Amino acid sequence: MSPDHPGAGLADRLADAVTLIDAPDIVLAVTRRGRRTVMTGGSAMAPPTPRHALRYELGSLSKTFTVLLLADLARSGVLALDDPLAAHLPELPLPHPYSRQITLWHLATHTSGLPRIPADLIAGALVHPYANGYARYDTGRLLHTFARTRTRHRPGTRWRYSNFGLALLGPAMSRAAGADYSALLTDRVLRPLELTGTTLGPGTTGTDAIGHRTNGVTPVRSADMGAFVAAGSVRATPGDLLTYLEAHLSPEDTPLAGPLRDVQVPLLRRGWRKRDTHTLTWYQHPAAHGPLFFHVGATFGQQAFLGYHPASRTGLVALATRRGRSCQMISTAYELLYALADAPES
Repeated sequence: MSPDHPGAGLADRLADAVTLIDAPDIVLAVTRRGRRTVMTGGSAMAPPTPRHALRYELGSLSKTFTVLLLADLARSGVLALDDPLAAHLPELPLPHPYSRQITLWHLATHTSGLPRIPADLIAGALVHPYANGYARYDTGRLLHTFARTRTRHRPGTRWRYSNFGLALLGPAMSRAAGADYSALLTDRVLRPLELTGTTLGPGTTGTDAIGHRTNGVTPVRSADMGAFVAAGSVRATPGDLLTYLEAHLSPEDTPLAGPLRDVQVPLLRRGWRKRDTHTLTWYQHPAAHGPLFFHVGATFGQQAFLGYHPASRTGLVALATRRGRSCQMISTAYELLYALADAPES
């Protein structure tokens, strides 16, 4: 179904894509030259609140919001991207020399050398994969763990995805700006972009999508990310996510034109023959007429994909209440976006 009036061709494409995804609840939403099309489906009974009106957990897609906030603070002179992290955490003892070389840029681009998650979270995650260890991790513990963690390599020399590193941007930005992360994100990103359906925590009963384990049946509690709020706590409606993508497609139409442009500049390459390109926060791949940008996220029971192709002014939101590779949501969404980038306007 679609709450908007779609063009028949695009609506058919979305309907076909929904059938390829195995999940209890599915939302596929496209903005194309300012026109929106939304399609929903899934194996579960439709919830009382329509799927397109629910708020979904974004997991690591939250990082794009955090780094946009970082770019805004940098544009405003509150901090600089090449500031050492230690400069914003001056009381923290850092015995490992490389720890003092980590900059905010390194944290944003996953080049800090820090592991994906702190070592003390790994054992529990292996034994109890659906037990949320993040919820018990407060900021004091996060900083203490950082102080005693040795980086895997010299900062800036290698790409290594790190929730740990992104989480540290939260207290660093809070210290620099004199406000907590939630207030900063709300005041400097969510409100200027008019993202009224986006939050950092669960809403009232019936407004949030309910996640599921990989069996597609067992419900999963809402994800509390504790001190990792900057790395994975954003929840948003499909409509807000379309607005968010439209801001990236047309930065000049928003109050955050400079930061929105900044986060789309290619900054580093990695992988075999350096074929993978990254901006300050987005993955960038070649496509017809120009690059496409995307990011993915997952919590314990939900998956999310955002991608956009500036040349065709196309953005795609994909959401599902299931976590697991067999769901096929991420691959389906990526292939759909890639195809739309090369398709005539429908």
